[in-house]
Amino acid sequence: MEREVKREIRERIWRLMEEKNVASFPRPVRGRIPNFKGSAEAARILSGTQEFRNARGIKCNPDSPQAPLRELVLRSRKVLLVPTPRLRGEFFLMTEKAWESPREASRISNFSSFGERVHFRDIPRIDLVVVGSVAVSRDGGRVGKGEGYSELEYAILREQGLVDERVPVVTTVHSLQVVESIPLEPFDVPVDIFATEKELFKTPSKPKPQGLLLEYLTPEKVVDTPYLLEYLKETGRLNKVLRLT
Repeated sequence: MEREVKREIRERIWRLMEEKNVASFPRPVRGRIPNFKGSAEAARILSGTQEFRNARGIKCNPDSPQAPLRELVLRSRKVLLVPTPRLRGEFFLMTEKAWESPREASRISNFSSFGERVHFRDIPRIDLVVVGSVAVSRDGGRVGKGEGYSELEYAILREQGLVDERVPVVTTVHSLQVVESIPLEPFDVPVDIFATEKELFKTPSKPKPQGLLLEYLTPEKVVDTPYLLEYLKETGRLNKVLRLT
């Protein structure tokens, strides 16, 4: 039931953004974390928070609407961690080299040029987690494009003690992406703060997953996600996932 409701929310938001012409390149936005007009202003608003200013290490999703926020992270000379899209590889860690060219380094096509590939064992502690969103609600609900990569990234970082319950999870969206409510499943990661092109919202505190929930993983998902496959092998749980299904 929850998944069907979330699917309907995604489809409605994708359609609405195209109809109202607030979507930006790349288009069409269906099937994506949608880029939107006003993403730079939303990033500016979010960067003004105490949570952003206090963060030294920030993990950010690789999608287009968060490129302005990644640029602000680098302009602030903070450590930026970005995953390989769809977790096909390892993470990119961006520091001094990226600080010299923040706009270029913030683009997904340039991650490999400005970032250093790091194994999950070598990731530094993270003070702020930025996720991409198709829709959010004022009570902290969030829905992505339905593939679960943000949830997997968060779960792996949480298991390693690189984030904890106190680390804020934030996002930027267009005001049309704010909906009344979003059902949360056990593996979903709620947001603590989100910014639109108009204003900032802080949400009521909700508990976050403390790690990977193996019962929700399928062999197909594991095999299609090399980073997850390697992590489960190294932590001795791959066979357990295969036996669960």
